[in-house]
Amino acid sequence: MSEVLRNDHRQIRRLEKIVVKCYTKLNQGQDIPFGDINKIVWIMSEFLDAIHYSREEDQYFPCVGTYDSLKEEIRAFMIEHEFGRRIAANVSKYLQMWKKGQDQREPVSRYLKAYAVYLEDHLNKEDKFFDKAQNEILSKEEEQMMYEEFRAVTAVLSKFEEMVKSIDYLETTPWMS
Repeated sequence: MSEVLRNDHRQIRRLEKIVVKCYTKLNQGQDIPFGDINKIVWIMSEFLDAIHYSREEDQYFPCVGTYDSLKEEIRAFMIEHEFGRRIAANVSKYLQMWKKGQDQREPVSRYLKAYAVYLEDHLNKEDKFFDKAQNEILSKEEEQMMYEEFRAVTAVLSKFEEMVKSIDYLETTPWMS
């Protein structure tokens, strides 16, 4: 399961680069299609929140937390996940206002930047946490059991594939080059 989460992180880092390019272009006064920013928000809410955080919060953290050794780290990650959700909600809120004609370029850009900074810090800490959990806490059997439970949820796999296709698309947009 640690490897599944690390793979999620590789995809999320791709999103992070897209977010950085998006807010940078917005700050420079360049236009990004609302549909592309909507795709970014969709990945933030549908993949990160509904799938990735769920994998961690509902499966991984409870299993690791039973050993009492990383509970403070888990608590901090849960708080950070909520912080990420709030940033994503603000991007969505200001984007909707902007689409209705209000000039909300600055708050959309600002919250996208905050999200990129959050992702960089959060992913680095979680990667170290996964290493520690995998090397010092979880047995290979526990890792395999969590992985089998995850594989049983096929809806998650199709959402993951859809998210990867969305990232592929965003990476090839003219504003990304």
